Amino acid sequence: MRDLVARLRAYAAVDDPLAAAAATVALVVVGNQPFYPLYLHAIAGSAAWPAWLTLLSTPFFLAVPAVARWNSLIGRLLLPVVGVANTLLAIKALGRGSGLDLFLIPCALLAAVLVRPRERLLALPVLALPFLAYGWLGGLLGAPLVRVSPEQEAAMLVVNAISVASLVTLIGLLVAGLLDRRAAEPAAAR
Repeated sequence: MRDLVARLRAYAAVDDPLAAAAATVALVVVGNQPFYPLYLHAIAGSAAWPAWLTLLSTPFFLAVPAVARWNSLIGRLLLPVVGVANTLLAIKALGRGSGLDLFLIPCALLAAVLVRPRERLLALPVLALPFLAYGWLGGLLGAPLVRVSPEQEAAMLVVNAISVASLVTLIGLLVAGLLDRRAAEPAAAR
């Protein structure tokens, strides 16, 4: 297990602290993705089969650290873009009533905090993406692939809300750590 953790840390290692934060979030998502369909299967049984489609995004989340080493900005922006795409796929699979649109919140947060002030204009389309996706949900995605009972949908909402809160907390902790490090640096080193 230590070897696996060491390999993951090495893979997530990026010189740019913001890109390293993006890589960490991406790998946490990758580590949790296989469990998500299992949670939903426990709630909705075989009706949750479309949740397995969310694993299609795993290679893209997994690519974030490698892309960030190649180009920090592109790697950092890749994370919220893949997050929005994964959210839209999940909503198409399981429906909006399950609270999946809440995952657009951490996508917007990532698009905002992973860019430096001088990069904000370039990042504006990515920052707008979660908002556009939310507006798009009004009807363009169509009916979900499956229908579940209102009780199952409510249970999925709880799982998704807890997942979103956990993800936002992780992002907050990572950004707070970056701010602490920056505050500890001498002004000349900034």
